[in-house]
Amino acid sequence: MTDLMTRPPEQSDDTYAGDRHDRTTPPPPPAPPYAIPPAPGGRHWPRRIAGGAAVLALIAGGGTAGGVLAGRYLTDHPATTTGSTVATGAAATATESDNLASVVKAVQPSIVTVLVDGARSSSLGSGVIISSDGLIVTNNHVVASDGTVSVRLSSGRTVPAKVVATDATNDLALVQATGLSGLTPATFGTNDGVVVGDTVLAFGAPLGLENTVTSGIVSAVDRSVDTGTEKLSGLLQTDAPINEGNSGGALVDTSGHVIGIDVAIATASQSDSGSIGVGFAIPADTVTKVISQLKTQIQ
Repeated sequence: MTDLMTRPPEQSDDTYAGDRHDRTTPPPPPAPPYAIPPAPGGRHWPRRIAGGAAVLALIAGGGTAGGVLAGRYLTDHPATTTGSTVATGAAATATESDNLASVVKAVQPSIVTVLVDGARSSSLGSGVIISSDGLIVTNNHVVASDGTVSVRLSSGRTVPAKVVATDATNDLALVQATGLSGLTPATFGTNDGVVVGDTVLAFGAPLGLENTVTSGIVSAVDRSVDTGTEKLSGLLQTDAPINEGNSGGALVDTSGHVIGIDVAIATASQSDSGSIGVGFAIPADTVTKVISQLKTQIQ
C-alpha cells in the first residue's frame, strides 16, 4: 500500500482543463527536514485524482493503492433539492455574541470514527449518528473494503458494527453499531439555507486525529467531481481544512445542523502550484434522500 502522505503523481498539461497563468518554473524545493508521523494502527490514505488537481477520498486506509486519473477538471452543475429530513437532535445556535464552542459541544457527540480492519489492510473514516440506537451514515468508500467494522464514539468507547446498506453511486452507506442506546442523533439542514460565505465547521478524524473540528466557509455550491470511478454532483465546496480520515464526517453550520457529508478534497499536483483550501461535501438534501432509500434495504 502506497503511503498516501506523499505528494500526488506528476501530471501533464494535457490532463488539466482549468485556467493557467504563465509563470517561471521555480527550482525544485529541498527535501523536507521533517518526517510525517504514521497513521494510528499502521493505517494509510488512498487517493483519487481529478484533472489538474488531486481529489482525495478522505479515508485513512489500506488495500487500494495509487490513484485514478479523471478525464476532466471540476465543473459546475445545477443542484437538485429533495426536502427530505432525518432524525433530529439537540442543536446549538451561534449568534454574533457567541463563539463556536457551543456548536461543537452540541454536535461532537453525534460524530464517530468508523474502523475497518481486514486481514491485509485497515482503514479509518468518520461517520454521523442518525438514530439513538447507533445507525450511522458514512461514505461508501469508507466501508467498501473487506474487514471487520467497528465504531468509536466521541467518548472513546469502541463497539462492533456492520454495514447494513450502501449506495455506491452517491458514495453513501449506513452502518449499524451494536449494543448502543441513548445516543445523540445529528440534526440535518437543507440545501435551501446554504449560501456562499456561510461559516461552517468540519467534524471528523483527519489523519486519524479523532474528535477534530476545523472551521471555514462555504466557498462554492453545485460543484461536480469526476474521480474516474464515480461522478458526484451538486457538491458543496468549502475551505474548512479537511483531510484524509474526514470521509463521512459532518460539515455543520452555525446552527449545529449538518449541511453536508465530507467526501473529497483537492490538492495541487507536483506540476501545478497553488494555495489549496478546497474540500467537497455531499449536500444535506442528497444525504437525507439517500438515507430514506437505504433504510428500505435494512432487513
